[in-house]
Amino acid sequence: MPQCEMCGAEQASLTTTKVEGAELELCENCKGFGTEVRTESTSSASTKYSTSSSGKSDASSSSSSSSSSSSGGSRRRRRDMFDDMDEIAGDYDDRIREAREAEGLSQEDLAKRLNEKASLIRKLERGDILPSDAVRNKLERKLDISLTEGGNTDDADWSGGGSTTTTLGDVVKRKD
Repeated sequence: MPQCEMCGAEQASLTTTKVEGAELELCENCKGFGTEVRTESTSSASTKYSTSSSGKSDASSSSSSSSSSSSGGSRRRRRDMFDDMDEIAGDYDDRIREAREAEGLSQEDLAKRLNEKASLIRKLERGDILPSDAVRNKLERKLDISLTEGGNTDDADWSGGGSTTTTLGDVVKRKD
């Protein structure tokens, strides 16, 4: 009997699920941690949206792009727990060190202000460890810096605000 690759439970049937880029065979309880991988038959997928019937490379490239966009039409990718997490900047160690030095603080002084150990500050500035969310928040507040990358680009796309382009919604008048 096959085993779930995440929890090890033996199940009669497993579902192929993509979790953080890896395809795993998961049980019903664990498949919620990722996105279910749906496979289409290659013969129907390659001819369904293909623009040219000759040339194997054209058919294979159009089938790979059409299978991801045709699976649900306007359906969006299923959200998982990692979508809501902030990404720590790659140069977080330099940002911490530069901000601490700009304030004129030693590593020990900063540690006292944050109510943390000086060894933690040393490890962070060397890039040996990533800051926990609590420590990251303390550092950002005390040093007035940001340790996360770019932010959520999905929200920025929908902020509206400074756009000067006219859309159909700005022009159309509804008859009710």
